[in-house]
Amino acid sequence: MKQKQSKNRRAPLRLPQRFGHRALARLRHFGRDDEGAMVAFSLFLFLMMVLAGGVGIDLMRYERDRTKLQNTLDRAVLAAADLDQTLPAKAVVEDYFDKAGIGQYLTDVTVDEGVGFRSVSATAESTLKTFFLKLSGISTLSAAAAGTAEERIDGVEISLVLDVSGSMSSNSRLARLKPAARDFVDTVMAASEDGKVSVSVVPYATQVSAGKALLSKFNVTQEHDYSYCINFNGDDFSSASMSRVALFERTAHFDPFTYSEGELGMPVCPVGANKEILPLSRSANTLHGFINGLEAGGNTSIDIGMKWGLTLLDPGTQSVVTELTSEGEIDAAFSGRPVNYTDGTTLKVIVLMTDGQNTDQYMLNPSLRDGDSDVYYNEEAQRYSVANNSGTHDNSTTYFWPSPLDGQWHDHPYGNGTHEECTTSYSGGYYYYGGGKNKGTTTCSTVDEPGASVRLEFPQLWNRISLASNANDNYYFNNNAWAEWYNAAFTKKESAAKNQQTKHICNQAKDNGVIIFAIGFEAPNNGRKLLKDCASSDSHYFDASGLEINDAFESIAASIRKLRLTQ
Repeated sequence: MKQKQSKNRRAPLRLPQRFGHRALARLRHFGRDDEGAMVAFSLFLFLMMVLAGGVGIDLMRYERDRTKLQNTLDRAVLAAADLDQTLPAKAVVEDYFDKAGIGQYLTDVTVDEGVGFRSVSATAESTLKTFFLKLSGISTLSAAAAGTAEERIDGVEISLVLDVSGSMSSNSRLARLKPAARDFVDTVMAASEDGKVSVSVVPYATQVSAGKALLSKFNVTQEHDYSYCINFNGDDFSSASMSRVALFERTAHFDPFTYSEGELGMPVCPVGANKEILPLSRSANTLHGFINGLEAGGNTSIDIGMKWGLTLLDPGTQSVVTELTSEGEIDAAFSGRPVNYTDGTTLKVIVLMTDGQNTDQYMLNPSLRDGDSDVYYNEEAQRYSVANNSGTHDNSTTYFWPSPLDGQWHDHPYGNGTHEECTTSYSGGYYYYGGGKNKGTTTCSTVDEPGASVRLEFPQLWNRISLASNANDNYYFNNNAWAEWYNAAFTKKESAAKNQQTKHICNQAKDNGVIIFAIGFEAPNNGRKLLKDCASSDSHYFDASGLEINDAFESIAASIRKLRLTQ
C-alpha cells in the first residue's frame, strides 16, 4: 500500500533554471572553501583596533590636560617665588591659572616667605570624561599637578649706621629714632630663619668708636687705651676693605668742645658700651637694649659711619669676625661672615640715617699726641702744677700752682716737698688810724704737702682735662695760653673734604653690590643731597620728619624682604 507523504515535509531546493550549472558549481565551491573562517576573526580584530584607538584618544586627551595643568603650575610657582615679584605670591599663581582658562582646577597654594627667601607650593586637579574607556567601566580620568618653587638668599647682613650727633637731641629726634629702629629689628628678625640675619649697629658722631675688642684686630697706633677710634686717611675711603696690616692712626682721646676736668664732657672719640659699634648680632633683645642706650653728642661724620658700616659687610673682615666669634664677642653662627660679594646667596644692606650733614672732624696736633707734658698732677690732693719749661716766667722758681692753690710760682710741683704758709692777724681789726696803718702780725709755718705729683704724659693729660679747661685753668699765667693750648692744639677736617669721602665710600659699597638705603631725618638741604647721592637709587632714599621716621624704617624692612642680590 502506498504511504501518504507528510504535509510538513520541506520540499527540496530547486534552483531556477537560469542559475545553470555554473552558478551551482560556485556555491558548492564556496561551501567547501575554509578561508571564510577568517571573516569573523578579522571583524574581531577590527573592533579591537577601534577600541584601542578610542582608548588612545582618551589617554591623549588626558595627557594634554595634565601637561597643560603642570606647565601652567610650574610657570606660576616660579613667577610667584621670584624675590623681585611685588605682587602677593598666591595672587600670582591664581592669575596664571585664570589667564590659562583653568582657574577652576587650582586646589591649593602655600606660601612660606621671609627676609631673603620665598617658597611657593601649589596643587591642581582636573577631571576628564572619557569616550571609549567608559566602555570598560572607566567614565572619568583625574589629571593632577603639583610643584614647589623656591628662591632663597641664605643670609642677610645689615649695617645700621645711625647718627647720634648732638643735634639728634633736638625736637625729640633720638627719642623717635629708637622705637623705629627697634621695630625695624623686630621685622627683619621675625621674618627670617634663625641665624640667617646679622645686624650691626654703627653709631656715629664726630667719630666712630669701634670698641676695644674690634679695634684690637687691626694694626693701630698705641698712644693710649682710653678710647677706640681711627683717623682714616682720604685714600681709605676709596677702598671697601680695611687692611689688617697697614698701620692706622688712633684718634687722640681729647675734648675740644667743653670746659671739663676729671671726666671729659665730650671726647672726640666717645666712650661707653652704647657709644661703640655693636657688631653682627642676631639677638633682638641685645639690639633693643643697645638702641635704647644710644646718646646724642658731638659733630657729624657720615663718612666715618659709612666706612665702618661697609667694613662690617666686607669679606676682608671675615678673619676678624671669625676671631671674635672664637673669643665669644660675636655669635658663633656668624663665623665665616661677611661672605664674599660674589657669593650670590647673601644680601648685604646698609641703612644710613642722619639729621644733619658732615661737619668738622677734630684731630690733635701731632706734637701733643704723646710724650711728656709740662703738667704734673697730685692724685691725692687732686691738684695740678705746671712746669715753666717754655720760659714764659722769668723768675727763678719754675712750677706754677694754679688756683685753687695759691696761684704762685714754686720750686717744685705741689706734693713733692714743703712750702711756707703765712697768716696775718689784726688786733682791733684792719684799719687806718692817726695817718698810719694797722699792718697786723704775720705768722709763717712750714707745711708738708700731701700726696705726690706725677708728670703727665699728653694722653694722660687729655684724658683728665679738656683743651679749653687746660688753657683757661692751668696756663692762665700765659698771655698766649688760648692761642697756644687751644687754637693751635688741633686741626680740623672740614665738611667739603668729608663729603667727598662719603661719596667715595658709598660708591665702593654700591660697586660691590651692597644695597644702601638712606634716611634724611629732618636733615638740611646739603645733608639730603648727600644722602640721595649715596643711596642705591632715588627709591632707596627717604625724607622723614617727626613720626615719619617709623614709616621710613618700616618701608625699608619691607623692601629688604623683596630684595635679591643682583651682582
